[in-house]
Amino acid sequence: MQITDCSAYEVLQKERIEDVHADGYLLRHKKSGARVMLLANDDENKVFNIIFRTPPADSTGVAHILEHSVLCGSRQFPLKDPFVELVKGSLNTFLNAMTYPDKTMYPVASCNDQDFKNLMHVYMDAVFYPNIYEKEEIFRQEGWHYQLDQVEDPLKYNGVVYNEMKGAFSSSEEVLEREIFNVLFPDTPYGVESGGDPKCIPDLTYENFLAFHGKYYHPSNSYIFLYGNMDMAERLEWMDREYLSKFDQITVDSRIAKQKPFEKPVEHKIFYPVGENDSEEENTYLTYSMVVGDGLDVKRCTAFEVLDYVLLSAPGAPLRQALLDAGIGKDVDGGYNDGIYQPFFTVEVKSAEEKDKEKFLQVIRETLEKLVKDGIDQKAIAAGINYLEFRFRESDYGSYPRGLMYSIDVCESWLYDDNKPFVHLEKLQAFDELKKEAGEGFFEQLIQETMLDNPHSAVVLGIPKKGLTTQEEKQTEEKLAAYKASLSQEQLEELVEKTRKLKEFQDSEDSAEAKEKIPMLKRGDIGKEALKIYNTPHHVTGNTVLHHNLDTNGITYLTLLFDTKQVPDELISYMGILKSVLGYVDTAHFTYGELFHEINAQSGGINCGLQVFQGKEQKDDCLRMFGVKTKYLVEKEEFVFSMIREILFTSKLDDDKRLYEILSQQKARLQSSLAAAGHSTAVMRAASYYSPVSNFQDRIAGIGYFRLIEDLEKHFEEKKETLKENLKKLMLLIFRPENLFVSVTTDEKGYLGVEGRVSTLRHLLYQTPVQTGKIHYDLEQKNEGFSTAGQVQYVAVSGNYKEAGYAYTGALRILKVILSYDYLWMNIRVKGGAYGCMSSFKRSGDSFLVSYRDPHLKNTLEVFEKTPEYLRAFTADEREMTKYIIGTISDLDVPLNPYAKGELSLGAWFAGVTEEELQEERNQILTAQPEDIQALGDLVESVLKQKNICVVGSESALEKNREILKQIEPLVK
Repeated sequence: MQITDCSAYEVLQKERIEDVHADGYLLRHKKSGARVMLLANDDENKVFNIIFRTPPADSTGVAHILEHSVLCGSRQFPLKDPFVELVKGSLNTFLNAMTYPDKTMYPVASCNDQDFKNLMHVYMDAVFYPNIYEKEEIFRQEGWHYQLDQVEDPLKYNGVVYNEMKGAFSSSEEVLEREIFNVLFPDTPYGVESGGDPKCIPDLTYENFLAFHGKYYHPSNSYIFLYGNMDMAERLEWMDREYLSKFDQITVDSRIAKQKPFEKPVEHKIFYPVGENDSEEENTYLTYSMVVGDGLDVKRCTAFEVLDYVLLSAPGAPLRQALLDAGIGKDVDGGYNDGIYQPFFTVEVKSAEEKDKEKFLQVIRETLEKLVKDGIDQKAIAAGINYLEFRFRESDYGSYPRGLMYSIDVCESWLYDDNKPFVHLEKLQAFDELKKEAGEGFFEQLIQETMLDNPHSAVVLGIPKKGLTTQEEKQTEEKLAAYKASLSQEQLEELVEKTRKLKEFQDSEDSAEAKEKIPMLKRGDIGKEALKIYNTPHHVTGNTVLHHNLDTNGITYLTLLFDTKQVPDELISYMGILKSVLGYVDTAHFTYGELFHEINAQSGGINCGLQVFQGKEQKDDCLRMFGVKTKYLVEKEEFVFSMIREILFTSKLDDDKRLYEILSQQKARLQSSLAAAGHSTAVMRAASYYSPVSNFQDRIAGIGYFRLIEDLEKHFEEKKETLKENLKKLMLLIFRPENLFVSVTTDEKGYLGVEGRVSTLRHLLYQTPVQTGKIHYDLEQKNEGFSTAGQVQYVAVSGNYKEAGYAYTGALRILKVILSYDYLWMNIRVKGGAYGCMSSFKRSGDSFLVSYRDPHLKNTLEVFEKTPEYLRAFTADEREMTKYIIGTISDLDVPLNPYAKGELSLGAWFAGVTEEELQEERNQILTAQPEDIQALGDLVESVLKQKNICVVGSESALEKNREILKQIEPLVK
């Protein structure tokens, strides 16, 4: 059946989109008015996405709460949480939903045909026929509610989105980003917070919540996307028969209006919370943002991506460097912000002073005027274009399905102009045009028009304020207390009853009949074979070159790994600095800016990093490797190796000014990232009390590393000579021939010249005798609490089951699914109101349970403590057990691109894991029974008994639970 034979649809456009190797179709469903896009190609990782334009009118977060809520049961799937049931029992490669400032997306992906159809069915039913109209408890659970367990208790707010956004609004950078958005577009939906401001979320009524769904969740306001290798005609016919034909076309006013340009720039100031121990000095954010057009002009959008690279992102970029040289702040950030109707460009300085605002604006203007007058470095433009084009052609999105990313890309034009659905998939022509026009003043003219002569701009300052979190918490408590005092005894008892009914709703079990309505695969639908390992070792003049022979479409992925076993304990953390320095300082033949452009103009980049592996026999140690990674086309091989030699042998490590810039940037970024990813921070720190792997990772990337950076940045003048000496020592200790190991992912043709290049490099490596040392793991249970200015917690418990004599089994992978989407999900997220919960049980024995954006601390630890009890009583019929098994295999069978297959194979090499062991693990998963899960109760108890606890959270929550923690200190000192 041809797509043109689908009489229910009108074909509006059809074209071959060579840039993404797909046939594109744009259709309109005649009866309902639904817009439909098809991208047909040979990708087995099929994607479905249904998108609605959902412009919010206020900051109550209605669009966000609705995104959560429609996935809590529907007409054909009347479970409390079909989303979770799907995650447990689907072979999906992606399953989620996302709220944006002007749209809401519901994407799914799977390589299995039947699974893909099942996912589409549940999602279509969810968005068009959700249970929200019958069950007010869904709104109260996912959005917000008054919590009052007993009349005498203090009244509280709770709710998943409410707590999620409390976490989001605890991040100074997220708050600032939102404020810039709101200030630039005050008369549009972008002028309010679609995710929800915690101060405003409790203003949302159930009636307005339902009205929002009734208005926007109609096929006439939908954008339906199908991608991959499937019977498109069959899917179109199914959508028409089961859903779209049930609706008549209506007019939905969801158009995103453009903000009327400002007549003159505006200025705005906000305050963000810092801890009592944080400094208010040198902690201000200065930002300057300007609206630079609309998202429909793909050439202009691509040009601004290039300008992002040229002006700000690249080391030594002129705007970045001018601000740093002027002594304004410690780090420069910002760049091009797209994904909305009117993209904007931001220049941001962190760790600055409010008094520097005028100087900040003056430096920006003078630098841009000079670039327009004298011209932009053509090498920088060429590097920016090549870097972006390389990424576009490679289309490497890691674990995210390619079709998912394309569905997001097309929304940048499709949502705003029905006649321009594909333009952001057709960028190669834009790259070609920009290459030709770069030398003709195109970029300079763009800067003049949009950044110098543009009144539609805003200066937004983020000012630190101590006690703001406490003040806001107090205001909330007083507001709730006043509201409670205004209620009669009868009304209070009604609130208690509502709280009880919500808990009753949450505790209630879905009926077997309801569960069986969720479509699922059978065990026989699951592939029996484990992942393949691609390792072919070659020995080149005493070193191992591990070839992962895969078709990489002409790209070679090369990693040079250097064993750091000779690095003494006192230099371990300095390796974190070294990886941030190499490639970002001057060399013999290039300034660091020139070096970066040279590399990016002719390759996919060269980056340094640290990797850690633990073999089966390495109970008390691990393999710590310094890596130099690159990717390139075969014809650029000699160039890439020459650049690696330039970096390893001629980097200038004695430039005080540049070293201080790098340290300041590291401090500013870690200060933000460690708090924002508090779950990862807490897990790493808790495991560092006993695990060599995590102990090392904490010292080169976690809190331990941050403490070194804080100290060096604060006392740079007195410690800079020691820093430079340590970096030079590390170069001699690490980059030695006996330390070298090479991993290369490419086909036979790409491999041909690698051995010769490696041999040449080996002979240039340092062989000077040096005094070596070894690492000493400071393994001590500290059970720390790290306070932040946030209002939520990240609570982690960690341990190692092998220490207690237990062995790894594939059932532990099933356990992760059961906990993450059943026990922990129900108790931490659904009942507790935390935004997330995670667990992991590694082959090495290292394990953890952790919560994410959690309003609780002690209660969460109590939930963790009861996990063994839950497991020992675990029961599941054949259908439920099969569901957990399928969900587990889904995690294992995520499609991997060639680079990812190479990385997996490399990890298996160092861990000593064979294909036979992977197959044994898979067999254990496929044949697992409930008693295998019950047997894990003791194993999990052994982890929890070790009581390695770390919490990143609010000062007040940590103080209230001081008896649980051995020590409490600020995350940022």
